[in-house]
Amino acid sequence: MDVVLFAKAFAALFAIMNPFVALPMFLSLTSGQDAKTQRRTGLRAALYSALLGVVILLAGSPVLGFFGVSVDDFRIAGGIVLLMIGLGMLNGAGSTAHTGTPTEQEHHTQVNDPSFYPLAFPMMVGPGTITTLVLLPGSNSSPAGYLATGLALLAVIVILAVVLFFAADIGHLLSQTLRTIMTRLMGMILAAIAVEMVVAGLTAVFPGLR
Repeated sequence: MDVVLFAKAFAALFAIMNPFVALPMFLSLTSGQDAKTQRRTGLRAALYSALLGVVILLAGSPVLGFFGVSVDDFRIAGGIVLLMIGLGMLNGAGSTAHTGTPTEQEHHTQVNDPSFYPLAFPMMVGPGTITTLVLLPGSNSSPAGYLATGLALLAVIVILAVVLFFAADIGHLLSQTLRTIMTRLMGMILAAIAVEMVVAGLTAVFPGLR
């Protein structure tokens, strides 16, 4: 297994899907549920996130090929998306700012189960997660590369499931200051990974830049 790729994938996915940063939103969306229902919602959200992540990891590159988009082209575009998310986290917007249009949010308030929408998609598995899962194995298109990225995704999903399962208890322990520090730190890490993606894509598309 590619340990370096695993570490990079884990850092990127944890920064984007950071369950601690998403915790306030989860508690808000499940505020009308009892403890047992809230825990089931958290586990379902983690399961849906895992299923979406695996599908994207396995089918991402073939889909790009179907549309005639190279991995390097997508790396540039995806790096820009990740950079925007990272900068948003540094500015306090958070990694889960995309929760749908106002109309979609209004519709959601009438639905009792937010586990798939908006928790799993697009909060956890949104543009940043999709970009990361498609691009990172592309830098090492081998079984070892996919294994490393898949294990990193699994590790983050396990943390997500544990945090959401004990959301009510953890929410009382995380101060606003700690949440802010975590958001800024994850934003900086994500921005650095995004810059690396953009640079790698540009040097591949424009070899003269080397």
